[in-house]
Amino acid sequence: MNNLIIVEKYEIFLNYTYPILQNIERKHGVVKHRLIELLFSQIDLFYKAIKSNQASKLYEADSNLASIRFHLRFLTNIQRFKGNQTKNKGFSNKQHTQASVLLSEVGAILNGWIKNRK
Repeated sequence: MNNLIIVEKYEIFLNYTYPILQNIERKHGVVKHRLIELLFSQIDLFYKAIKSNQASKLYEADSNLASIRFHLRFLTNIQRFKGNQTKNKGFSNKQHTQASVLLSEVGAILNGWIKNRK
């Protein structure tokens, strides 16, 4: 049951991140929807890794976390598409920092799990 801690930590991250994503403008909808897909597919990847106990599933879950990190950074910097306007309609720097801290806890658990598997 220790492996389910990662799902609990991820749920905390998801509960923080999802409402922010819902408020992102429609013109950023492609990136927004891609991140939402990644967020919810991560749960499936965790359960597959838990049930199968295969190293390949752990690495797959780890690579999806990296994709989530990229998309979070991208949505934090979307004001660059606004020209001279500085108003950010994505994640604020503070929200990005908080989301990154929550996600890093999940990543640390996953990396520990990978190291124990070796």
